[in-house]
Amino acid sequence: MDVEQIRTYCLSKEGVEEALPFGPDVVVFKTNGKIFLLLPLDAEQIQFNVKCDPEKAEELRETYTCVIPGYHMNKKHWNTIIVDGSIATSILRSWIDDSYDLVNIKK
Repeated sequence: MDVEQIRTYCLSKEGVEEALPFGPDVVVFKTNGKIFLLLPLDAEQIQFNVKCDPEKAEELRETYTCVIPGYHMNKKHWNTIIVDGSIATSILRSWIDDSYDLVNIKK
């Protein structure tokens, strides 16, 4: 996935807003006012942060070298995914879906 594919996928989800609250280099995707994905535009390699169930977050880090604790985030609840081609797009999308679902609680 490239940056535009990640952006398009996030925006295809219901109720998603895109913003730049941390400056022009980090795109933030929210639903119901809560962040589910951060996409830095200035990283050397494409990467994004997603929210994750704490147990699953640890499991993913142990299983995949491209999954690390969330950069500048609560490392218990967030992972940084480095898009290095080692993970299929369908799996990357499932991690985005999981993050979206975690924060998409209707008020």
